[in-house]
Amino acid sequence: MIDLLRKRRSIRKFTSEKIPAESIKALAEAALRSPSSKGSKPWEFIMVDDPDLLDQLSEMKSSGSAFLKNAPLGIVVCADSTRSDVWIEDCSIAATIIQLEAESLGLGSCWIQVRNRFYNDGKTSEARIRELLGIEAHIKVLSIIAVGYPAESKPSVPSEKLLNERIKYNRWA
Repeated sequence: MIDLLRKRRSIRKFTSEKIPAESIKALAEAALRSPSSKGSKPWEFIMVDDPDLLDQLSEMKSSGSAFLKNAPLGIVVCADSTRSDVWIEDCSIAATIIQLEAESLGLGSCWIQVRNRFYNDGKTSEARIRELLGIEAHIKVLSIIAVGYPAESKPSVPSEKLLNERIKYNRWA
């Protein structure tokens, strides 16, 4: 696991190579095996590989999502918030597990924040995604994970650059 964490970087440039069905199935299984509070499993996932939809989704906010149009896959991470009061945490865990599984498959990925972001002055990014994908009103959208074969290479963060001072033992001071 530590090797995956050392290698994983946010990838925003992808090749045009399609992701094989078995890899998409593995990403879906990883998402569904994600832990959740009290086993509530509030998460829902929409696997988007339609280029037109990916292009439209890439415009869901003013910045930080344009690269989605060139990804072969976007995984929309949603939740039924009535199933759990900690749906944000549960979905965040699932999104992280999806990204680690992507790395293990030789794929790159990048989180795109949706919750609390805006499409334009009068509409949230979440509302825009709901329109595009036909998502019911009670389902909350946390993020989209862009996935594909990396068209860029980023070096691992060296151990010396880790914020070791942020680790405390037994007490704060």
